[in-house]
Amino acid sequence: MIKYYHLFKFARSKGFPVSNKKWFYQSSFIRSQHFLCYPQQPQPPVEVPHPTENVRNICYGTTLSYVTQYRSNHHHAQLSTLHKPSFPDHDGGNRHDYHVSIKDRDVICAAHGPKFEYWLPQSNLDLLLPPHHAGVFFCYQKQKDTSMSPETVIKTIKNSLSEVLSTFYPLAGEIVPNSQGEPEVLCNNSGVEFVYAHADVELENLDLHHPDETVNGKLVPDLNRGILSVQVTEFNCGAITVSCTFDHRIGDGTSLNMFLVAWAEYARFKKISNIPSFRRSILNPRRPPHYNTVYDDFYLHLSSLPPPPSEENKPHSRIYYIHAESINNLQHEASSKEIRRSKLQSFVAFIWKLIAQEGHNEPNKTSRMGVVVDGRKHLSGNREQVSSMLANHFGNVVSIPYGVLSNQHLQEMQLSEVATKVNKFVTDATQEEHFRGLIDWVELHRPQPAFARINLKLQENDGDTIVVSSGQGLPISETNFGWAQPYFGSYHFPWGGHTGYITTMPSTKKNGDWIVYAHLKQKHLDLIESKAQHVFNPITHSYLRFH
Repeated sequence: MIKYYHLFKFARSKGFPVSNKKWFYQSSFIRSQHFLCYPQQPQPPVEVPHPTENVRNICYGTTLSYVTQYRSNHHHAQLSTLHKPSFPDHDGGNRHDYHVSIKDRDVICAAHGPKFEYWLPQSNLDLLLPPHHAGVFFCYQKQKDTSMSPETVIKTIKNSLSEVLSTFYPLAGEIVPNSQGEPEVLCNNSGVEFVYAHADVELENLDLHHPDETVNGKLVPDLNRGILSVQVTEFNCGAITVSCTFDHRIGDGTSLNMFLVAWAEYARFKKISNIPSFRRSILNPRRPPHYNTVYDDFYLHLSSLPPPPSEENKPHSRIYYIHAESINNLQHEASSKEIRRSKLQSFVAFIWKLIAQEGHNEPNKTSRMGVVVDGRKHLSGNREQVSSMLANHFGNVVSIPYGVLSNQHLQEMQLSEVATKVNKFVTDATQEEHFRGLIDWVELHRPQPAFARINLKLQENDGDTIVVSSGQGLPISETNFGWAQPYFGSYHFPWGGHTGYITTMPSTKKNGDWIVYAHLKQKHLDLIESKAQHVFNPITHSYLRFH
């Protein structure tokens, strides 16, 4: 049944955003498209005590040409240590401990920007994202020439970051609540925290298979302020890692990839290949908004959420690689003579059957499998202008459709049958109406926050849940800052809660292999190691060939 509502539903106390293009082009050097700004000056955000007091604010290339002190006098934090967080060790001993010393900590501002701060509203699809932090890191070997000296690396990263923030200006701001309690981006050029650190270890001795112990909070920074944080870490061998953490509410993986590519292009003094669009009106609801009741099964209002789960059995992160041959074998088994399934859907079906094996003692319990769907190519229809804007849209344009099957049925089904189920719920979401209806659903429930139902256990027979995302767009070959391409790169997304998360990424070998980041409960990691050794291989340095 389709629900129709009248426009009077939109009569909120919140003011409507307007486009101020004349002001924008006269006062800004920023090279992005279609900002929507509120005409009134924003109120200053509530002051919150900051965990890092000794930070200086540096605006590279700005016409102001000054250095201001941030909160208190800055001093280089020589010999201070990033302490390793306490995580369970499942290997019978701590083999992952090493020290990371902070050599410098700065705040990098956009080199150019508007003269006045302004608000950038979130789209309805942005509002579906909770305040998760997502990270990514890239490893670079020491080069024989001098282009990778510490001085060159830091200068290149800082200068290019300041320049690229002029194009991705909202990333230099902060997310604050508006009068309705909804998050909005305050574009005030408060800057990005930059950390320069030294790891007292050789890169080839890092156990990247256990990123909770060796990457999280050490090589990938915490997000202590603003929307984005960046860290460059040098190793004893002269290798470096470049990493960043960002607030997922500002954009999805496609948006992050767009930023990473542009950043590397700035570092190499190249013209940016894709200019981001921050035009939120392209995702406006319809008039009048309407939606199918199926969306009530996808999301819940915050007031309807059950009590939070216990802290027991929280997921842990692992990084694997999968040979191209294994991926092809899964695709062959999941396909039929008539229909050839995609590699991702075949992989999802394999994971779904795998987690059902853990529930063999509870055959009536269900296992839920979700897949992240990017709506950019499904929202445009036949409109070329809209298609172009959506392709470069910076923000969240994703949905997480999912399927539910009992463990007993999953165990009895062939892989091709499970793949058919996966294809059905994914195909239903790869339609323009799916995303337009989702936008309308959010509009008619604002300002009440919503939460994805797949992340919740609402019924007694609800079993385990895993969400799979394709990270094949991770720009491994494009993240060259001037000292060659990285030899390894991976997303790092240890999101909260008990829902498992898996993302697939391209290998730097460029031979069809996959790198897989998995954030799963220990029992599911044990299943991978005992039942899926023919597919999953722990990431090793012999595979990466750091030598």
